[in-house]
Amino acid sequence: MGSTSNNEEITVLITGFGPFKVDYPVNPSWEIARQLPKYLPPVRPKTKGASSAAGSSVTHTLPPVRLLVHPEAIRVNYQTVRALVPKLWNLDGSSTADNDDENRPPPTKIDYAIHIGMAGPKLVYSIERRGHRDGYAMKDVDGEFLRDQDRRLREGKKWVWDGEPAELLTDFDLDDVLVRWRGHSPDNLELRVSEDAGRYLCDFIYFSSLAHLHKANQPRKVVFLHVPSDCAEQQITNGKELVIQLVRSLVESELAWKGQLSRPTKGAGN
Repeated sequence: MGSTSNNEEITVLITGFGPFKVDYPVNPSWEIARQLPKYLPPVRPKTKGASSAAGSSVTHTLPPVRLLVHPEAIRVNYQTVRALVPKLWNLDGSSTADNDDENRPPPTKIDYAIHIGMAGPKLVYSIERRGHRDGYAMKDVDGEFLRDQDRRLREGKKWVWDGEPAELLTDFDLDDVLVRWRGHSPDNLELRVSEDAGRYLCDFIYFSSLAHLHKANQPRKVVFLHVPSDCAEQQITNGKELVIQLVRSLVESELAWKGQLSRPTKGAGN
């Protein structure tokens, strides 16, 4: 993974999913991801209704933060995700993500990642603490089951997740991140930490990234964000703003952990 020394550019990989069956021909996770700016913008004046939680009244100087969006929506298919995730991280120093600036070389490593996926209709935005190895009983969009129990028996030690625990947690301090995220965001939007990513493709891509980093003895600096299923223009606008502020909050939290930034006041944000 990349270095995050004080003034060195930080690269955050961001992905979104494609259509989810006939009911959701447009996936809000991809609509949000594809419209993000190339770089984290400066802190703007607070949006109407914004919280006074920690982080909202203090402007921190951050290093440049690049938002590197994977160039296409990820198909809601188990085997597509399984094949893609190692290429996303590409710990040998390259990335499959978009790089359309001819004057800027591709990033050497990915520092952090945010996978975005669609939840239900409730207007709640959840960052997931953990991913799960087992329990994927639903078919993907192509009508295929994961069938990892059979694969595990057949492949033995060669199974991709052999030796991985049933759950893996992100290495981000999500309680700290949540306080900062709420402090940067409008208080009329419900933001929370979730303990169950759902054991479908959202959970699957999350555990895939967590396990890939765990096997490589790399810090698990990845998080999954669940967004509402509503694709109305206002909800996509809200989603873009919340992803931007989530990136800001992750970077601040990491710098604070390294002693390079103040932590938010305890108890701020509910």
